[in-house]
Amino acid sequence: MRQRFLAGAAVAVLAFTTLSPAASQAAAVQTLRVDLGAPTGAFHGGATGILYGLGDPGVPSQDLIAGMRPRTISQKAPDGEQHPNGDALKVADGFFAAGGTDVHIYAQDVYSRWPYQDLGVDDYIARLRPQLAKVAQRPDRDRFVWTIFNEPDGNWYADWANKKQQFFADWTKVYRVVKSVLPNARIAGIGETGYGADHLREFLAYAKANDVLPDIATWHELSPDSPATYRGHYAGYRAMERSLGISPRPITINEYTDRQDTSVPGRLIQWITMLEDTKVDGQLAYWSLAGNLSDNAVRTGRANGGWWLTKWYADLSGDTVRVTPPRPDTRDSLQGLATLNRQDRKATVLLGGTADAVDVSLTGLDRKIFGDRVDVRIAKATWSGYEGDAQQPPIVAASRVGVQDGKATISVPGGDKLAAYQVVVTPAGLGAPPVATAPWQASYEAESGTVENAQVYVQDDGSGSWDMAMRYTTSGGKDVGSMNTPASRVTVDADAPRDGAYRLGVFYGTNASVGRLALYVDDTYVRTLTLPATLNWTYRGRLDTPLTLTAGRHRVSVRTTDPGGFLGGSSDVTLDRFDLTEVTGPERAEYPLADGRRSGGSVDHGTGALQVLAPGAVVLAPGQKVTTYVSAAEDGYYRLSTTWAGISRSTLGLTLSGRRVAGGDLTATGTGVRSGSATVFLKAGVTEVTLSDEGRTPLVAGTLTQVRDTAADRNAVRVEAESGQLAGGAATATGPWASGGSYVGYLGNGGTLTIPRTSGPGQYDLTVAYAQAEKNTGHPYNTDTITRTLVATEAGGTVTQAPYRHNYTWDGFWPETSPIDLTTTGGALTFGNPAAWGPNVDWIQLAPLLVTNTVTPRH
Repeated sequence: MRQRFLAGAAVAVLAFTTLSPAASQAAAVQTLRVDLGAPTGAFHGGATGILYGLGDPGVPSQDLIAGMRPRTISQKAPDGEQHPNGDALKVADGFFAAGGTDVHIYAQDVYSRWPYQDLGVDDYIARLRPQLAKVAQRPDRDRFVWTIFNEPDGNWYADWANKKQQFFADWTKVYRVVKSVLPNARIAGIGETGYGADHLREFLAYAKANDVLPDIATWHELSPDSPATYRGHYAGYRAMERSLGISPRPITINEYTDRQDTSVPGRLIQWITMLEDTKVDGQLAYWSLAGNLSDNAVRTGRANGGWWLTKWYADLSGDTVRVTPPRPDTRDSLQGLATLNRQDRKATVLLGGTADAVDVSLTGLDRKIFGDRVDVRIAKATWSGYEGDAQQPPIVAASRVGVQDGKATISVPGGDKLAAYQVVVTPAGLGAPPVATAPWQASYEAESGTVENAQVYVQDDGSGSWDMAMRYTTSGGKDVGSMNTPASRVTVDADAPRDGAYRLGVFYGTNASVGRLALYVDDTYVRTLTLPATLNWTYRGRLDTPLTLTAGRHRVSVRTTDPGGFLGGSSDVTLDRFDLTEVTGPERAEYPLADGRRSGGSVDHGTGALQVLAPGAVVLAPGQKVTTYVSAAEDGYYRLSTTWAGISRSTLGLTLSGRRVAGGDLTATGTGVRSGSATVFLKAGVTEVTLSDEGRTPLVAGTLTQVRDTAADRNAVRVEAESGQLAGGAATATGPWASGGSYVGYLGNGGTLTIPRTSGPGQYDLTVAYAQAEKNTGHPYNTDTITRTLVATEAGGTVTQAPYRHNYTWDGFWPETSPIDLTTTGGALTFGNPAAWGPNVDWIQLAPLLVTNTVTPRH
């Protein structure tokens, strides 16, 4: 792996990621040219909108929505029948609270069938009027955009030659109904399945002549070739507006990407780049489940690699600058975008789409902004599967680089076509150069190992066809399936660089059921793996399991038989890839606050007296905040620490997921530098962490550090559900995947579970191991999952409800954590749902949100 910087630069590279043996042989180098002196406009940030990205309030979590920060979403009509969830009005409040701008309403999704039932325009208007009336009652009514016809060329007006006049008449009638109820409403169109220049020209000419022009221009980009053709479509549309004398409309590509692109950083970056280059909004297509951010959310509140790329994109600010890839407008190739924030003295480049190493050729490095040397950090977000949890992307390379004549060349490691990279460039600080944090890692394709009594399947033949694009992504294009005999196994040779602890990540798929495989190392049984269910055999999950290895080569094997015998049908899973990662200590991550999102404040690059906090310190005035997004590999206690400098008395307030932590303030009583920490319970996945200046004077805060504190887990109390008191039809059932072999079902609709409690009042996190697989089955390609709700009632106290999304099985349990504030001393908790069925429950855990906090002087 190459790590070359400009000659004469001081280089500090302490770690990097090792890829699979085959991938690491890539010798080609491509050049991405970035001219920081050529601005192309203010950063827009509209490319990561989503169609049906939100399912129900709380699904996905507010943390994931806010971190991704989509500007726009499209959701179904209020009370619409097309899907069981995704109602625009039910998710709007949470979306706006997370920073969203506009909610587009797919008004025709009031119909139950796809394609929509064609019952005439008068029937449609009768169904539309209640939608308009509900939106009209809202004070934020103008934040809703109306998609009054979705894919008209594929629904009611497919025979354009004979139907276009009918479409024009129906468009006019519906348009005027909307404007009569909501005069300021914005209407989007034409909204066809693709860019059709002939249809658009005829439509726009008619619409102008009849004063029914759409306020926002829309169409879909769903072809595998869209990354090659979109910019031509955009230019053609703008030329069309000019030729017709129409003022430029805002554009929303309200469905984009293929199924193979969602969740995959190296593919998503190509789409995001093209939309940001043209400063338009875009909405990722809805191919799988509503409420999972178009396959970028894992479970309810966890992130995969695709989410981290969208979060990087949402973090950009300032102006975009000219980026020249080796092959512009070419699908499946290196693409990138870059921004320059002059105020923060920071340049950021996002790139991906190739397995080759990349030289980022920077020009236009203004000496007044960056000086003669810059610090460079390169982070990598790789594909972790659709249901594969990804932690904070590691820093795979870091250096202090000399700048000559405004130029520098930065080398980005290659070998991973599915990955995207973030290159951050800031002025060099006075302290030590930045260092890489990535652990040693190697990846091994299952199909490249020894496959016995199973079958290798080709999932991507490299043709780039529509059929391939509409399949879910598979690492390496192949997987191993038909693991259905007692002698089925896959074995790979893995090389450990040294004695120690490792983590084996198994990429797999099940057919909506729990899977089981036996793990062997050097033909010695290690353990039997229980694989949580996934949507289908190619909708990848990833299970991480610990290993202790000696230095050298080992045969790592997964088999359908363990020492107890054949594991049966549950072993019939698909295997895609194995990741072996070295573990060097407790889970730990660092988040420079200069990379966070500030409410006011400024960045301090350590060029003055406060260099002890650099690089990455922020200056906050009273009332100002900085927000970052931390990731936890598991539910449990973590120590969050930072160092800050203040004058006289200074206080840092701590807020988690919008919830101010009572007793969590870090307070210094005198002038100077302090280190403070709070040990808090974090849910597995992403948590929004906000630090605020709660004092009366400015302060400067440095990096936020997160370290797992397993010893503090003793503060959490877990109870098996079957040990509680059941009433009203709730019943105990047995299941092979439940803790202790039993769980409680038939909760809700009168069925309740009550568990005792000895803890006092305060802020807690409630973790429920649940299962539920309720869904509708009528849609031709979307999986219409249904969210269930569990209501927790504290005897003599509060009532708290939490959502539990579909998890593919009725007896395979996921832990899901939600906040709960209790007001009594020892009031029992009763779980149920008076209005509907709740999920099945295996166990329940109650954990105090805050265990302790400390502040100490720093010398």
